[in-house]
Amino acid sequence: MLSHLTTSLSHTPSTVFRRRLRPIPPHPTSKSSKFHRKTPSFSTNISMNSPTDLSVDSITDGLNKQSKLKLEDLNWDHSFVRELPSDPRTDVIPRQVFHACYSKVSPSVQVDNPKIVAWSESVAEILDLDPKEFERPDFPLLFTGASPLVGGLSYAQCYGGHQFGTWAGQLGDGRAITLGELVNSKSQRWELQLKGAGKTPYSRFADGLAVLRSSIREFLCSEAIYNLGIPTTRALSLVTTGNYVRRDMFYDGNPKDEPGAVVCRVAQSFLRFGSYQIHASRGEEDFKIVKTLADYTIKHHFPHIESTSKSGRLFFSSTGQENDSVVDLTSNKYAAWAVEVSKRTASLIASWQGVGFTHGVMNTDNMSVLGLTIDYGPFGFLDAFDPSFTPNTTDLPGRRYCFSNQPDVGLWNMAQFVSTLSLANLISEKEADYALERYGTKFMDDYKAVMTKKLGLQNYDKELISNLLNNMAVDKVDYTNFFRLLSNVKADLTTPDEELLVPLKPVLLDVDQERKEAWTSWVKTYIQELSGSGVSDEDRKASMNSVNPKYILRNYLCQNAIDKAEQGDFEEVRRLLKVMERPYDEQPGMDEYARLPPAWADRPGVRMLSCSS
Repeated sequence: MLSHLTTSLSHTPSTVFRRRLRPIPPHPTSKSSKFHRKTPSFSTNISMNSPTDLSVDSITDGLNKQSKLKLEDLNWDHSFVRELPSDPRTDVIPRQVFHACYSKVSPSVQVDNPKIVAWSESVAEILDLDPKEFERPDFPLLFTGASPLVGGLSYAQCYGGHQFGTWAGQLGDGRAITLGELVNSKSQRWELQLKGAGKTPYSRFADGLAVLRSSIREFLCSEAIYNLGIPTTRALSLVTTGNYVRRDMFYDGNPKDEPGAVVCRVAQSFLRFGSYQIHASRGEEDFKIVKTLADYTIKHHFPHIESTSKSGRLFFSSTGQENDSVVDLTSNKYAAWAVEVSKRTASLIASWQGVGFTHGVMNTDNMSVLGLTIDYGPFGFLDAFDPSFTPNTTDLPGRRYCFSNQPDVGLWNMAQFVSTLSLANLISEKEADYALERYGTKFMDDYKAVMTKKLGLQNYDKELISNLLNNMAVDKVDYTNFFRLLSNVKADLTTPDEELLVPLKPVLLDVDQERKEAWTSWVKTYIQELSGSGVSDEDRKASMNSVNPKYILRNYLCQNAIDKAEQGDFEEVRRLLKVMERPYDEQPGMDEYARLPPAWADRPGVRMLSCSS
């Protein structure tokens, strides 16, 4: 794993980022072993009454009113369906779907007086959707899929993936059904997708449904991560179905009936690493589909790569040898694309590490080629700082997806992605290696920048940050609250030793005398670093508070909202959403949402969860 986030918490980049990463072998029964043996070496209604009426505000209001649409007026443009190969069958019988990127399928969830739980007005805004549409009596029917959307064209995507390091073959949208794509007034393409709307050919043995518990978590975290400034899929709405879904939450043979729900997820694309892997794994006949899908992705989501001129060359040395060949990314759009996917993925995971977010299920089918956080299952934010923390009970034996492993897993997943492109003859081995090297460079650059800002420093200080993280790990200090309180430390070299820890007292209550001395020593060094910056305490505090959130979506907060929603009270879901829309603001009167987890939060199904939903 990355040494700067291992138990030693050293900040020296490990060789894993340079050349030595090796993919975990596929499952012995995999039919695509040839694919996995090839591995590169090493995320205007304007008032016209009189001039005096034409204020800036009135013009803006008029323009806003004009741009807001009813659901029937959305500008649909189904490029995915139009330009990519389709499954000729339209039934939902579970099966292997060959030579196709998707299957046309309609939502089939059964509803009984469905009700809207929560909605995101900021997502409605990017869709040009009038917020009044949420008040429509038929909105719950439309956004459970019980009634079709005018102009929509629904389908489920075909993809595969590595799950916990083992090739799993075909997976696909087992309970997610895309309603279609629309283009907004800014010419942005957005895909609307219902999660929990019924069976598809990719449902395997499952029912294609989702429960309220997991749906609340996905809805809230999609919006919370967005408001933290991290790339993510979004959530437009959350609607109950009025029916129950049977789930074995802990996989212990004790299933129970839970309220059903459907989330409407929104993203510019839900394409994943596994969207390309599945076709490459099926042999040469399907290599052309990998190319077709790559061409589609670049055309619609990376158009700047399509239009790049051959005006420059990128040189790199992956082994340090003088005879290394030149990689010219301007002559191969697929190589340029691979590098950009690699950099976006690295930047995404650096952002996760900055706020203490642990995804929990970083399988390659859960990795977005757009560098978005996608598929919110058993996620968790760090409470007490523990680099080995995993929120996923299924991950406990090896902790493959624990917090400190996320950067390395991102690189491992990228290795699978570039192997796919290499196998399909879209990029060379040199280009694949370069994409992986760029991951390491981009991650370290972004991570250093994130941590430098979190501490309010002018320059990255490896030793200072390593010692801090080591202290935090030893004393299990709350990750979020510590960094928020750190902004209260004054750059005053005359502060008496006995007063140095006063600003941090709320997060260091249980440390003994020996540990207090260790923390005092660290704070002294920190103040010395600050004192030479020339930045005032007030300016530094404002800057630090802009990157260190006061509010994060702790799992116990989700559980509070879930418990009430399961009794028919949705107000806590809506209130929590409002708090998470402004995570960096003080929000007077909302301090209860910044508190440490209560003792009951350690109960099964709160701090740690399974993938069952």
